[in-house]
Amino acid sequence: MSHASDSLTGKTALVTGASRGIGRAIAFALGRRGAHVAVHYNAASDAADEVADLIRAAGGQAWTLRADLSAPEAPSDLARDLRRTLLERNGDGGLDILVNNAGVGLRALLADVTPQDFDRVLQVNLKSPFFLIQHCLPFLRDNGRIINISSMGTRAAYPEMSVYAPAKAGLEALSLLLAAELGARGITVNAVLPGATRTDLNARARDPEISQVIAKTIALGRVGLPEDIADIVAFLASHEGRWITGQSIDATGGQRL
Repeated sequence: MSHASDSLTGKTALVTGASRGIGRAIAFALGRRGAHVAVHYNAASDAADEVADLIRAAGGQAWTLRADLSAPEAPSDLARDLRRTLLERNGDGGLDILVNNAGVGLRALLADVTPQDFDRVLQVNLKSPFFLIQHCLPFLRDNGRIINISSMGTRAAYPEMSVYAPAKAGLEALSLLLAAELGARGITVNAVLPGATRTDLNARARDPEISQVIAKTIALGRVGLPEDIADIVAFLASHEGRWITGQSIDATGGQRL
């Protein structure tokens, strides 16, 4: 391993939507800390392979799994493939860390949303995480971690997030009730709420001029980087994060305080 902490050595993890952006950074952050990481992707197989290669180059272990989480059957298929590959690789099908990061955005006012838009956004951002958790719970180990990536869009009024924000709010409610249900097993469940973060999916945060305007609304004076979010997730996944559960954690650098 590199100079990074080995706080997750031997732990197994699945990160959904891990081929780019925040998911990519999370997968790498867990992997370089010693976790064995399943890198989930939908279409970008080359990018997912690159993430797995980066983790291995840092001394970790990683492999890729494909699933289209906009399809209703995908969560059960992904859980089955995860269990199978864990058994093949480790001789033990146990999972320690589940990070529901995969998401799909939609900037649209309520009047402009179609039923198809609504169903797609709810499927990827809420229904798929719900059923992926359901299908992974039988092999999620005691003292495991579930970390759901939400959005600051649940805490401030953004009219163009008319579907996305309610879907993420549902994910936060799910995190809270699961924390209560699973606490007896030592499993923690938390949501992490990024603000403006420079990723492929956030053109505004990537734009040099617009990002400067956004930065003026952030206490720490800049838009976020994927690594800022990934380090928070890695902490929650570690032993040091064991006493935090049922929380929706602001990860915005103090945006719109």
